Amino acid sequence: MNILGFAEKPTVLVVDDTADNLTLMAALLKDTYRVKVVNHGEKGLSIATSANPPDLILLDIMMPQIDGYEVCRRLKANPATRDIPVIFLTAKSDEEAEEKGFELGAVDYITKPISPPILLARVHNHIALNVRTAMLQSLSQKLSRYLSPQVYKSIFEGARDVSINAVRKKLTIFFSDIKDFTQTSEHMQPEDMTYLLNSYFSEMSKIALEYGATIDKFIGDAILIFFGDPETRGVQEDALQCVRMAVAMQRRMHELRRVWRDKGYRQPFQVRIGINTGFCNVGNFGSDQRMDYTVIGSEVNLAARLEQNGEPDGVLMSYETYALIKDEFETEEGQPLSAKGVSREIRCFMLRGIDHPAEAEGDTLNQHYPGLRLAIDLDKMNGTTRDRAVADLQKAIEAIRGQG
Repeated sequence: MNILGFAEKPTVLVVDDTADNLTLMAALLKDTYRVKVVNHGEKGLSIATSANPPDLILLDIMMPQIDGYEVCRRLKANPATRDIPVIFLTAKSDEEAEEKGFELGAVDYITKPISPPILLARVHNHIALNVRTAMLQSLSQKLSRYLSPQVYKSIFEGARDVSINAVRKKLTIFFSDIKDFTQTSEHMQPEDMTYLLNSYFSEMSKIALEYGATIDKFIGDAILIFFGDPETRGVQEDALQCVRMAVAMQRRMHELRRVWRDKGYRQPFQVRIGINTGFCNVGNFGSDQRMDYTVIGSEVNLAARLEQNGEPDGVLMSYETYALIKDEFETEEGQPLSAKGVSREIRCFMLRGIDHPAEAEGDTLNQHYPGLRLAIDLDKMNGTTRDRAVADLQKAIEAIRGQG
């Protein structure tokens, strides 16, 4: 591996319509680089978009049919070639021509007659810079998998300071785990458990990001998620999004169980979900050497307590969350709970009407959104109830149209 980190020599493409210039460039560069030379802009574009693109392009401006400016414009307009550094190498020495070259995206501008040491130094520097840029991009992409997208974006855009600090905010906290995970895992091969757990986390993470959640962490088989920081839609909408997300997750779990059974897994996961809304401390906690962006406080513990007491395939929420989402979702109040560190009894509400895909087959219809709750099961209707349902629905339609 050479000094630039390449397994073999970097490739430099020289595009110039003058044969003497191509010969000179090849002679100057051949000891350090693999050199490709072409005498036409279209040929240069063809090589740049090939399976083996160059690491840098030396580009003349004054060429027939398609000049260097147009070649550069097309390179920068193509996502596959826009990151290839382009150096204009030209006899045009006026400021206007140079300015236009930089505007089109060139990284450098060298005028003829060239100075070999200067040319070699600039080629080396720009290839090295491009290598370092690619390494940083690769590193940042890897780091992004350890951070929630919102946190990653705020850090790399400079909106969030990477220091130990926290703020107190009203958040909606989501906590989930897999029922009887420990017992289930004891009867499975490690490879099977790894597959199921990773596919479960992957599917739940996709849904969480779709609804704008901040994924805090995975704790064994549990997932901690919250809404309200670093981005918020307002306390009520954050709570609604969290419950919508929970419904989507439980529906997806029913689909996943069918997939897993088809693959031969006879003990598919069942998930319990707890949701609570309240004031928490959220921010960076840890040391100067290592910190974690997370949420802490009794409200987080309460979400975990709700999850532990929830039904498999169900969602259990606190009164604080219920009060924010009750106009959109059907709920049923359960027995109050007690929790360590909480002096009062905790009112809790079970989410109803999660219309799982398996349950939606046949003559059923379930719709829930702001201002409407509709659940119809034709199989359970007789002649009398069917006539009554038609009359009630007609009245509802007339009332809705009257409001319009």
